[in-house]
Amino acid sequence: MKPVNLLLTNALVLTMDEKLHQYEPGAVAVRGDSILAVGAEAEMRAEYSAAQVFDCGGKVLMPGLVNAHTHAAMTLLRGLADDLRLDVWLMGYVMPVEREFVSPDFVQLGTRLACAELIRSGVTCFADMYYFEEEVAKATAEAGLRAVCSQTVLKFPTPDAASYEDSLAAARDFIQRWKGHALIEPSVAPHAPYTCTPEILRATAQLAVEFDVPLHTHLSETALEVENMRKASGMPVIPYVRKQGLLDAKVLAAHCVHVDEGEIRTLLHANAGVAHNPSSNLKLASGFAPVQKMLEVGLNVGIGTDGAASNNDLDMFEEIRLAAFVAKAVSNDPTAVPAATALSMATRLGAAAMHLGALTGSLEPGKRADLILVDLAPVHNAPSFRREAHNAYAQIVYASKATDVTDVMVNGKWLMRDRQLLTLNEAELLLAAQEYARHIDTFLIEREQSILSKLVALGGSTEAESFEVQVKVKLADPAAVQEALCRPEVKIIYQRHYHQHDNYFIFSDPSQGRLRYREDESIGAKGEVVSVRARLTLLGPAREGDFAHDVLLSRSRYLAPAANSLRFYREYFTPASVVPIDKVRLRWLVNFRDTEFYVNLDRFETPNLGNYLEIKSRTWSRKDAEHKAQLATELIILLGGSLKKTVTQDYIEIVAQH
Repeated sequence: MKPVNLLLTNALVLTMDEKLHQYEPGAVAVRGDSILAVGAEAEMRAEYSAAQVFDCGGKVLMPGLVNAHTHAAMTLLRGLADDLRLDVWLMGYVMPVEREFVSPDFVQLGTRLACAELIRSGVTCFADMYYFEEEVAKATAEAGLRAVCSQTVLKFPTPDAASYEDSLAAARDFIQRWKGHALIEPSVAPHAPYTCTPEILRATAQLAVEFDVPLHTHLSETALEVENMRKASGMPVIPYVRKQGLLDAKVLAAHCVHVDEGEIRTLLHANAGVAHNPSSNLKLASGFAPVQKMLEVGLNVGIGTDGAASNNDLDMFEEIRLAAFVAKAVSNDPTAVPAATALSMATRLGAAAMHLGALTGSLEPGKRADLILVDLAPVHNAPSFRREAHNAYAQIVYASKATDVTDVMVNGKWLMRDRQLLTLNEAELLLAAQEYARHIDTFLIEREQSILSKLVALGGSTEAESFEVQVKVKLADPAAVQEALCRPEVKIIYQRHYHQHDNYFIFSDPSQGRLRYREDESIGAKGEVVSVRARLTLLGPAREGDFAHDVLLSRSRYLAPAANSLRFYREYFTPASVVPIDKVRLRWLVNFRDTEFYVNLDRFETPNLGNYLEIKSRTWSRKDAEHKAQLATELIILLGGSLKKTVTQDYIEIVAQH
């Protein structure tokens, strides 16, 4: 007889392999961290001698569930702000709280809390995307779970990186040090096309290919995202990311709600995996992913919970049930995504979507011993029919609950026995989590009426580029600048003429920043008003810093359309004072030394400050900002400005001094 470490017997074994083999009574032989054999109990007992025999008591023995997309540490933000529009929820609450509180300690605690919930609900493997991802990896490995841990990269400053270059460097370092770990597959996560530049998408794809690791991202989650991408690039999201080389990597794409059949086939040909998140998509009203079409063409589609801040739990049993129900409701076909298919999505197909199919997702010889026991005896699951082979899958998908999971094993080690966690202290986690909640409550109460929160509540807010490089000089002769713009070193891309009416809202608390209400009148060739646009801009209270020659570097600013009157906004924001500024602006977008700059020639009418030349450029990269700062000073000189006369203040600061 062949020796094994463990023989699990007296079980209804659901292998979840491609042919959906079942054995009742069945047994699984485990040697070390892997499955050695699976089969009928009598045959297994005759062939293997085990150091330990575990009687499963007639329960279902199946592969552990695979949560194909989540943000584990966001368990600490569960219930933070519900029933809001996505932009209000994200920009008004989640992101401000993350900037204030997310730290290595926060991420460690949130991940441990998530791991406790995941183990209890039968999850043995998950795909994560967050900040301080090494802390996620550490906490996950200590808890004994398997995970794809993806370091987030965005164009915005994040809690763990001042710029995207820092995020990329952190991702490279993380991948290099964790590659080859028994439980953790390190990965990189360009958050989404709308939060990443083409440069970021290309760089992260190259990084993933270099180290042969997955690339985890959000794609086509909302209709607005797809619409904006079409307007900006002339193509849908999937062709756009393919153009950036993203699909050269082993992509795990979360959501994919708004994709057509051609895009689905593009993902298939790239061997990309998709993570379907039914609860999150329903709660945030994102829409219904065409899961049935994806499965029909052969795409690997897994199921994810998304983060607990947008779900609000990590219960995969709930997600599997919803995945089946939503597919039936959307297609008006009760046979769509049957129970066996839904459970395959949560096991074998999910592992394949995460590019871990060779390791986990089914009970097959050679795969890791990642398995769970599910009790079908509770009253909500009685009785059990065995007339048809797929009845067991229906019981699991349509009637079972997370509380029916009694035992969990990962990599050949027990993480839960008889519903008792073995690697985590739940009581300590709950106390620590509640302490964080208390601090977050205090923070939000204090800032509930912040200008940013009120701006976001209006809807349509966006965050501008992280860095704005600007340099300005006062001019005696504006005509000289227009002559200089004709020089061969400067290529004019386009020219605009505006009459700008600005009203700056000044608040008693300087830390709130300044809010600008601007009416832009676009002036035509005959001096007529062609169009009028109004918008709000929240300007940060402080500069990021100064470069050489008084080039100013400003931090992000927030923009929102202004659909209401100036009077409305004065009453809504209640500023301490309002400062009006009227000016005529001639604007050129130019290319100077292969770099684009805005050249503004401003003539002030109210107050009468004279004429100014302003050079501006924006970027998401601090390194690029430094490069542009140097070029901006050269462009000032070329256009006839003097570096001895540069002005470091914003226009509102200049006005305040007069």
